[in-house]
Formats: sequence, structure tokens, C-alpha cells
Amino acid sequence: QVQLVESGGGLVQAGDSLRLSCAASGHTFSRCAMGWFRQAPGKEREFAAAISWSGGNTYYADSVKGRFTISRDNAKNTVYLRMNSLKPEDTAVYYCAADLRPWSGNWAARTPGNYDYWGQGTQVTVSS
Repeated sequence: QVQLVESGGGLVQAGDSLRLSCAASGHTFSRCAMGWFRQAPGKEREFAAAISWSGGNTYYADSVKGRFTISRDNAKNTVYLRMNSLKPEDTAVYYCAADLRPWSGNWAARTPGNYDYWGQGTQVTVSS
């Protein structure tokens, strides 16, 4: 079992920054690949970013590339998503997810069904 708890969401203006955190417990976090997904009202859950167990591999959706940065601190069992230059279209509930495998490649990283555990989500709202 892996428990994931996201935090750091909120209401910001366009152009602002936020850093989301996802604290993990219950399994060997350092051996898990991690992903961030988001879901806007009325839309399907979509991939945002992923990182391998060591941090050596990262992968981003085109919509966030260059603005978002995923990172992890295995000593703190935490993965982060730094979001810069936020846009109204970034408004969504953001979820972190854990893949019990260290890294399965980009296609797997962007596929929700590849992940074994999910957090409850944190709301990010960007006003124009």
C-alpha cells in the first residue's frame, strides 16, 4: 500500500507560480516512479509530468513543458510540481500517482492506468 497526500493548491492569478507537494508513505517511495495528472471540470484526467525513481528521467506534457518542473526528494518521501507562468487553462484538480516500478518509459508514464496508487487531489484555480 502507498498513501499519497497532495498539498499546495490554491487560487492564483495568471502568471503566478505555485508548488504542489505530494507526500508518500507506506511503501519504498524511492523505488517508485511518480506522476502528476490533472482533471478540469467536464474533462478527462490528463497527464502533466512524471519522474523516475532516481529523478534521472522526467517527462512532460507539451502543454506544460517549459513552465512546470517535477522533482523529488526521496529522503523526504515527497514529489513536487513547480508550476510557473500559470494560465487559466491550468485550472484543474491535480493528482499525484505512484507507479511501483522505477520507470517504464514515456508512454507508460503518461498513461493513468499504469499507476498503482493515487492521491485525493488538490485544487488549482488560475484567474485571468
